Amino acid sequence: MSHNSVDLRVRRTQKLLREALIALIEERGFDALTVGEIAERAMVSRAAFYRHYLDKYDLVENIFEDMAAEVLRGCDPLRRSVIDRLGSQPSADPWGEILEQAPEAQATPEAWVMMFDHFAHYERLYRALLGKKGSSWFVTRIRTFLADTLSARLQELAGAISHQHVAVKRVFANGFLPNLIGAQLIEAIVWWLEQERPYSSRQIATYCYHLMRSALREAATWEE
Repeated sequence: MSHNSVDLRVRRTQKLLREALIALIEERGFDALTVGEIAERAMVSRAAFYRHYLDKYDLVENIFEDMAAEVLRGCDPLRRSVIDRLGSQPSADPWGEILEQAPEAQATPEAWVMMFDHFAHYERLYRALLGKKGSSWFVTRIRTFLADTLSARLQELAGAISHQHVAVKRVFANGFLPNLIGAQLIEAIVWWLEQERPYSSRQIATYCYHLMRSALREAATWEE
């Protein structure tokens, strides 16, 4: 069998399993599902399921991590351009420049639009997982990813421009603000999907991105 044929079969099996997962979550909820039920609905063997995923959690993680990796790769050029520009031009208020003046930081990153495109593409999955029949595990998983990513990027950015006191402020260092922003973003995603996406991916990405920037700008002024 050719390599292309194997790849095609793998993709087909994964597609069937993802579709079965979505349908079963909508019917019964995530927590009640078993691997056997997912495999049966997808009309594949349990052995086929386990060739691709460890369990139902790993199946969901795989879908989410594919998107997360793409978003992070998409954000890298923006982060690097801001760091390079500010690093070469010393400033008394580099944090203010990042949030208020840097053209790169003011424009909505394409990676954010890509993220909402992903949620739209897998709308049924995310509506099911984040809705009433979904899983608190998955909500926590997304919020943790968003909070950890924001914290890591903030530390890197602050270190690169020698502005560490912002990154170590209590609201950043103890995770309060990153988790708050993560929770707000999840609520925005849920609302957007449940309302049948009244805004385009670019519009909702722009609104969420600028809300995040506003929160960071405000928190940077707080006294400890």
